Amino acid sequence: MPSKTYQIGDQALVRRINLSVILQELRNHAPLSRAALAERTGLNKTTVSSLVNELIEQQFVRELGLEMAGSKGGVGRLAMLLTLDPAAGYIISGEIGVDFISAICANFAPEVIWHHREDIQPDMGQDVIIHRMLALFDQAASFGAVSCKSLLGITLGVPGLVDQESGSLMFAPNLKWENVPLRSMLSEHCSAPVFVNNEANMAALGEHHFGAAQGYEDVLYISAGIGLGGGFVHRGRLFSGATGVAAEFGHMTMDPAGELCSCGNYGCWETQVSQSALFRLIQRQIQSGKISILRDASLGNLDHLTLPRVLQAARQGDTVTLACLEQVGRSLGIGIASLVNALNPEMVVLGGALSQAGEFLLPVVQEELERRALKWSREASRVVLAQHGANACLMGGVAMVYDSILTQPLINNPQMIPAG
Repeated sequence: MPSKTYQIGDQALVRRINLSVILQELRNHAPLSRAALAERTGLNKTTVSSLVNELIEQQFVRELGLEMAGSKGGVGRLAMLLTLDPAAGYIISGEIGVDFISAICANFAPEVIWHHREDIQPDMGQDVIIHRMLALFDQAASFGAVSCKSLLGITLGVPGLVDQESGSLMFAPNLKWENVPLRSMLSEHCSAPVFVNNEANMAALGEHHFGAAQGYEDVLYISAGIGLGGGFVHRGRLFSGATGVAAEFGHMTMDPAGELCSCGNYGCWETQVSQSALFRLIQRQIQSGKISILRDASLGNLDHLTLPRVLQAARQGDTVTLACLEQVGRSLGIGIASLVNALNPEMVVLGGALSQAGEFLLPVVQEELERRALKWSREASRVVLAQHGANACLMGGVAMVYDSILTQPLINNPQMIPAG
């Protein structure tokens, strides 16, 4: 009968929600006993016991051992403590940057149990880079399978626009890639849920769940590397916009008469604030005759500038380097002030490679915020460096899979199928 079918479906939904509630409580407050879970969730003890037994059977939860607990009458009793089982499964999170690829494998704790990063060059070609990325995923899967039950999910962050429905990379200006069906490629390579997203969006989620922005509901994340990207977590969830490509802050026009951006526009924020923009400023200053220790450090070839060399020069008091860092910091602060006025975040997190220069950039950013942001927005926003630095995107990938498991804990996630 239709009414009976509807009732069964409704009961299944309620059970799934309750399973999720139990997992969330253990995620945030473990170790907990069954009685404590009943008290915290408001579910009756019989229901909690049934749910916990199901999660133990699925190997998402494990028993730690007995501990003495108090009671209202003051008489102690033994209670079995519960926690999430790290071996429930493993998560693989990868990132394709402009000049690197990286991947981590995390267990269900979640703890990072494997990590690898290697340099690439965009002129290596799309096929070669993707093949090397898949090889990293295979390495991660081999490692994760040793100690964990199964692959729970796989994610990939990329520096460009991603179609959320298809998981295809629509446009990555700094890689010069267009219309790459990444989710389809990964789905052919593995038998598990696949998530593909913009690297800055994933990094924003990573810092919100596991980094500097834990406990904050509205977080603006700025990723400054070879390019400039951003993400915005609103009310605890990633804000993606009408078509899934929101928060492309790096391509806001800051100077209509400015430099040509890799996206084809002129004067994008990215042309003023990025590792590439910093190097261009330094090169122009030295080529105009300014004295800098970076000329000798690069053996006269300024195309060989690296961020570690630039930071070393700044810490040695090189005036050219310090002036260029200040200019980048001013442009960064002006843009952040506008975004703070528009979005009113609780926290602004600066990540990406350029965050390594935070000691020079943050004081200037703060000055521009004081000067340009509305008092009411400015006073509500803290500006901090990303806790996970270059790994923020990877941790965001872990968060995506983790959330999907916590909200739908009994999805079947078979092992990864290695490349043939």
